[in-house]
Amino acid sequence: MKDGQFNNYDVFHEFLVQGADYDGYFEMPKIRTSDKLPCKVVTFSKAMSKAFSDFDCWVVFYEHDKYFERLWNNPKQYLNKLKKFSGIISPDFSLYRNMPLPMQIWNTYKGRALAVWLQRSGIEIIPNIRFGDERTFSFCFDAVEENKTVAVGTHGCIKRIEDKVFFKVGLARLVQRLSPKTIIVYGSAPDSIFKPYKDMGIKIVAFESEFSKTRKQVSA
Repeated sequence: MKDGQFNNYDVFHEFLVQGADYDGYFEMPKIRTSDKLPCKVVTFSKAMSKAFSDFDCWVVFYEHDKYFERLWNNPKQYLNKLKKFSGIISPDFSLYRNMPLPMQIWNTYKGRALAVWLQRSGIEIIPNIRFGDERTFSFCFDAVEENKTVAVGTHGCIKRIEDKVFFKVGLARLVQRLSPKTIIVYGSAPDSIFKPYKDMGIKIVAFESEFSKTRKQVSA
């Protein structure tokens, strides 16, 4: 019997991380960050619709997990279409603060593992960083290159005062740990959060969320 397999069934998708290097106590598979930057982004669910054909975009996963859990369940089914796009910001599985910590570690691993496999398949990758409270700082920055580009999502994370406080603390730790040259932001990037990092010389590239675009269309 091969490691990770039982009756030839790959119980943890071992094929995703074949040949990968690992980082940190929890052995997150390492991502090599693309030197390219997106000019447009599209959510995974929209990108996978039959009608969508603007492949000059980067695919992002800043939407409910239910819309892209299928990629984890059957990644090979979506590979050919994903390869048509300019690149991918790695999957953003949820890290809710009230979620048991082992689940948060597992969700971080899932995003890293899919990114490594997609990269090995020839796709440009920028790592998404999702953090929660201080407990997540022991693993959420692992396996990501320093002095490169990272991406974060603010949609739904900075509206309430409590959430905004946690986000600001996590972002500060991200910058301290990874010293990124560029931070891609999906959602609003208010100066109250991001100006100190602009002043440090970090390039902030923000993209309006799909939710915000839809609200504008409805109110127009």
